[in-house]
Amino acid sequence: MNPITILIIYFSIFMGPMITMVSSNMMLTWVGLEMSLLAITPLLTNKKNPRSIEAATKYFITQATASMMLLFAITLNYKQLGTWTFQQETNNILLNITLISLSMKLGLAPFHYWLPEVTQGISLPTGLILLTWQKIAPISIMFQIYHLMNPTVILTLATMSIFMGAWGGLNQTQARKIMAYSSISHMGWMLAILPYNPNLTLTNLLIYIILTIPMFMILLTNNSTTINSISLMWNKTPAMLMITTALLLSLGGLPPLTGFLPKWAIITELLKNNCTIMTTLMAMMALLNLFFYTRLIYSTSLTMFPTNNNSKMLPYQENNKHNLMLSTLVNLGTLTLPLAPQLVI
Repeated sequence: MNPITILIIYFSIFMGPMITMVSSNMMLTWVGLEMSLLAITPLLTNKKNPRSIEAATKYFITQATASMMLLFAITLNYKQLGTWTFQQETNNILLNITLISLSMKLGLAPFHYWLPEVTQGISLPTGLILLTWQKIAPISIMFQIYHLMNPTVILTLATMSIFMGAWGGLNQTQARKIMAYSSISHMGWMLAILPYNPNLTLTNLLIYIILTIPMFMILLTNNSTTINSISLMWNKTPAMLMITTALLLSLGGLPPLTGFLPKWAIITELLKNNCTIMTTLMAMMALLNLFFYTRLIYSTSLTMFPTNNNSKMLPYQENNKHNLMLSTLVNLGTLTLPLAPQLVI
């Protein structure tokens, strides 16, 4: 692809969510979402194969449908109130349509079916953008209008997402699909606390991004896309096994790692608001998430797949791939639990 074209694409991907975050005008937030959608579509089809074309088609149709619903709600709200912002007088049906459209963009259940398939069909760098940066704009819109939305609908979508993210990842062998279902589950946790403490939603999003980026960096370093290929890291980069184990356990929310912080804070906040049953179900589903992360660790670290003798010399060969940010992000993703009081306040 032409370097100038790549520069324009990445600039548009960066500016789309930025415009959405800083805008109070709902039409401008919609423009930011559209910029992000149109810019990432060429990256989805960068690999010229049927799977990437199928993934790009699914992504475009889903996101275009969500954008159409959001524009429909914004236009009707302007017709009724004469303003481009949502107010207390905004019709509840329009707010629910907005919530559904944003849920489709985030991949929340029951609108999540496109996310694992699209993530599986695209390259690892584009998958990283899809599961991290592309989540920021819809969550920023929810952060602005959460006080107007129906808490019951929000909690229903959150609970369904946590369940689907936990159950869907159990039988997966593809690393990208596992990360996609992990994203669905984490988005459910973020949405669950939104009506009560939106600052915790942003904290959870930040920690999720810090954990996801180094995980994709490790997959990129070893060109690993399946559990079997990840299991060969003991031949190529043995030190990566310990890092991968720590990151996966942190993603699962195991104390005393960083990933435990948002789950602990969210559960505490929900219990303060008398959501006992929902909190119990969320904690049970967190154990399912931890189970398939642990199974991935077992397959990669505690088993040794048969390989030829030549591959045992791979650790002594020079590795030309260097990730300068990997060590910093791994430390942030595993050792920042002592900063919990400052992050939660």
